[in-house]
Amino acid sequence: MPKTYSEKEREYIRKALKKAAAECLYIYGVKKTTVDELVQRANIPKGTFYLFYESKELLLFDVVNDFHDEIQKTLLKELESFGGNIQTQQLSDLLFRIYKKAEDSFLISLMKNNDMELLMRKLPDEAVAEHMVSDNKAMEILQRHIPKAEGRDMEVFSAAMRGIFLLMMNRREIGEHVFDDALKLLINGLAAQLMEG
Repeated sequence: MPKTYSEKEREYIRKALKKAAAECLYIYGVKKTTVDELVQRANIPKGTFYLFYESKELLLFDVVNDFHDEIQKTLLKELESFGGNIQTQQLSDLLFRIYKKAEDSFLISLMKNNDMELLMRKLPDEAVAEHMVSDNKAMEILQRHIPKAEGRDMEVFSAAMRGIFLLMMNRREIGEHVFDDALKLLINGLAAQLMEG
């Protein structure tokens, strides 16, 4: 018979597992992270892991989604601080900060090592679909705070933003010494297109 945990214990275990998963993603990536490593870091029995997650991939994807949600919250909070009066350079600076936050996380190494693709392949279709809906909501938030973006095809802008993000995997090939300036230039162009209609 499986052990039952209080809500407080469940919350503690969930946080411990997510912390362990974030550490493992950063150090090992998806392939080399094991359930054994996760439960050791979270200091829980292996059987307890499966009371919370069906697979390591679902836990790792939860961590990716938490980071994604954190970025969306940051974006929304900063957009709201402008009170609907954001200028092109302010939007560009905000997007650059968001990109740099993503670059400093585990996401880039996941993508460079094809771990993100591996993770997505092993997830249930509904988990992937839910993530895409969340991605589209981020663009809707952006559109609501940029008056001239209303009625525009945000799917194209979303794709352009993903394209800029993917460039981060090729920092060395683009040129270490000019990468940030090149990134700013591309983001400035995207912001100008969004703001100026």
